[in-house]
Amino acid sequence: MDVPSWLPAGLKPLPPRLLACRVIPHADPALRARLGCGDGHSALGLVTADQDDSTYAALDHATKFARVDVVYAKSLYAGAAHASGPLSGEILGVLAGPDPDEVAEGLAALRDYLERSACFYTPAGGGVAPAFFPHVISETGLYLSQLAGIAPGQPLAYLIAPPVEAMVAVDAALKAADVTMQAFFGPPTETNFAGAYLTGSLAACEAAASAFAAAVCEVAAQPLAAARRFDRQRS
Repeated sequence: MDVPSWLPAGLKPLPPRLLACRVIPHADPALRARLGCGDGHSALGLVTADQDDSTYAALDHATKFARVDVVYAKSLYAGAAHASGPLSGEILGVLAGPDPDEVAEGLAALRDYLERSACFYTPAGGGVAPAFFPHVISETGLYLSQLAGIAPGQPLAYLIAPPVEAMVAVDAALKAADVTMQAFFGPPTETNFAGAYLTGSLAACEAAASAFAAAVCEVAAQPLAAARRFDRQRS
């Protein structure tokens, strides 16, 4: 997986792993109702993977290539390293469509996006090496555009990192480009990460994501930069 040219140098991709991918051709009406399937959506596609945010972006991508809706997508508690089973991963996502062929087409787009485009990164050097998600979607699909409160097709900077890194880096991203914050994910989340959705022009989203990544790396390189000893003592 190639590192986008607008990201800072020295980042190592952490490709996601798709753990389970199944189709239910004609789901039972009771299950469809519980999942919130719309009229005419009788087929389901279920996926789990070891990266939740990469999968959210891939689910959105699926809506651009097939007549499917994302009817269920939730991160699982404690992250992939503490999953409930070997196929649980970090997220369960469900696509719904009018027939198995449409769902299969959506799943194919999802798999391709996970393999080629969406992943976490980490600093390539030694020392503290957090995993983080400085992702830009050039044209959002039906799913993330609704979550972000923007029109389908608008760019989105999808920025996620561990808590301290995320707070510093979101601030840097907002200051680096003409972007607006559409959603804020404060810790604790299910996986104890944090971040935000930012929108603007594609160039602005890329500049914001680049600043976000650089700030995460800077915090990782100097995590105790503000823990200075002052001349005075407190009694």
